[in-house]
This record gives sequence, C-alpha cells and structure tokens, in this order.
Amino acid sequence: MVSFQPTLNQFIRARQQEYPEAVGDFSQVMNAIALAGKLISREINLAGIVDATGYTGRMNVQGEEVAKLDEWANELIVDLLGETGCVCVMGSEEVEGPISPPGSASMGRYAVLFDPVDGSSNIDIAAPVGTIFSAQRRVTESGTGHMDDLLQPGRNQAAAGYILYGSSTMFVYTTGNGVHAFTLDPTMGEFHLTTEDLKFPDKSNIYSTNEGNAGTWLEPDQRWVEWLKQNDPATGRPYSARYIGALVADFHRILLKGGIFAYPGNTAKREGKLRLLYECSPLAFVAEQAGGRATNGLRRILDIEPTGLHQRTPYYLGNASEVELVERFHSDG
Repeated sequence: MVSFQPTLNQFIRARQQEYPEAVGDFSQVMNAIALAGKLISREINLAGIVDATGYTGRMNVQGEEVAKLDEWANELIVDLLGETGCVCVMGSEEVEGPISPPGSASMGRYAVLFDPVDGSSNIDIAAPVGTIFSAQRRVTESGTGHMDDLLQPGRNQAAAGYILYGSSTMFVYTTGNGVHAFTLDPTMGEFHLTTEDLKFPDKSNIYSTNEGNAGTWLEPDQRWVEWLKQNDPATGRPYSARYIGALVADFHRILLKGGIFAYPGNTAKREGKLRLLYECSPLAFVAEQAGGRATNGLRRILDIEPTGLHQRTPYYLGNASEVELVERFHSDG
C-alpha cells in the first residue's frame, strides 16, 4: 500500500496551530496560490493542444512581449487571490500598478506580489518554467490596500516561494522557518510533502548565468566569471556552467545541487534585468532559509528598500560561500 506524505494544506494547517494569533487567512492565500499552480500546470501540459503557446501581440509594462500563458495565468491568480477576501492589494509583473481586489476583499490582511509565469518563452520548446510569489502583511491600517503595502523590503515577507513546472510540478515555500518542498500528484490533484527543511549542499562548483552577455558586464563580473573558468583543481576550478533560461528552474537546480545563479547589471543597464519585489526578494528569502545568500553584489537583497513596483537589481544567489566570493570581486572594484 502506498503511504502518502502530508498534503500542502495539511502541512500548513498543522503549522498554523503553532500560532495562537492565526485566523486562517494565510492558509487561504496559500491554498489560492496552490490551486493556481495546479491549473497552470495542467495548462502547460496541454499547451500545444489548447493553444497556450505563442504571444498575444501585446507588450507589457516591462517592454516585453506578452505570452498567451502570461496573460491567462495573471488573470487566474488575480481572480483566485481576490476571491479569498484575505488580500488587500496585489502586484504583478504583467500589470503596471497595484491591483485592487473587488469590493470588500480589499480589506484583507496580506499584500501579494507574483510573477505569473517566469520564463514563459520556454513554453514553446517544452522547457521548465515557474511561478514566483511573495506574501507580506499589510502596513496600512484599514481600507483598500495600496502601494505602501507592496513596497516593503524583503525582510518583511511573511511567506515566499515558487512553483516549478517541469518533469514534475513542485511547490516550494518558506515562512521564515525552513524551506519545504511539495510535489504534485496529478492523479489526486494534491501537493504532497517531499522534502522538509531543505538546505543547500555544503559546496558545489556550478555557476548559472547568461554568459552571452559577459561582453557588456561590469569589470568585477567579468573578472569573477573568468576566475571560475580557470583550471585550478585545488579550488575546484574550472566550474561547470548550467543555464536553463528560466529563473525558477535555474534557482531550483542550484538549491538542490549547489552553486550560484547570477544575473549581473551591465554598462547600459547597471540595475540589471530582474525585478526586486516579485522575482529577487522571494527567492532570496527562500535561499537564506536554506542556508544560502542573496545579494546585488554589494548589499543583501532582503535589506534593499524598494522605491518602485517594477524596480530592478543585479542578482546573485546560491551557496553562501559562492555569493561571498562574487561580493569580494565587487568590493575590490
């Protein structure tokens, strides 16, 4: 007889009992995100059949083409979170400003940010993609939530995580008390616990970055990546390069196998490409809870005070020792 581990809902409800002040709102928010993940997973698995590949012909606020799946997933997540009545405001990669839930739902206790489908261009080639999410406790006292509830430093996150859509669908999250991974059983429609208190391996010589951009990187990043490729077995070099081209997929590999993911700034865009609030901060929270680090090269990601919903930042995360190494290259100038 098959023995199943706790479902995501059972696991969250059991943890909720440890907090006397809990009223169930957090569970509803997480259940809504999990349901979105199940529906997105189904859509991805049927992408070629249900016409979910390709682009809408529209450009989003980032100046990027909007994939059909981006648009559908964004609307799905907004609707499901809005229906909980527990979310006061939302922020999405696909929408320029804050998103208010309908009616009295905007009185909720949480602000939620998300990237509906990270790496959506991979859909057309059946490669892994993901959803990234962050939940923060509202800082405004009452009424409809607004930008102040969204523009909080990453250290204020109540929960963060991602859903990976690959050979299996995985839900990985943290509330600041370890990182827990769940795998979707499509026959039951449930996420089951597969790893509790996930940690980075002690050491790894893997780096993940789009090295095709190296010619435009700043000088410290160029020196860093050249150092990684030098032949020096005593220090585990040269490192092995692994790059999928979807942040969630690349980070998940680093989390399980060790190493570092990097998306530096460059001479034209020193602020880099990745967005602080709904890409970098959530995964930084996960990384730190798994024993790793996340930085912009000089400063801890979770300490950056955001000034805009779509603010960008250079990004390095993974094993603490590897992130500290790239920081040394930056501090040396």
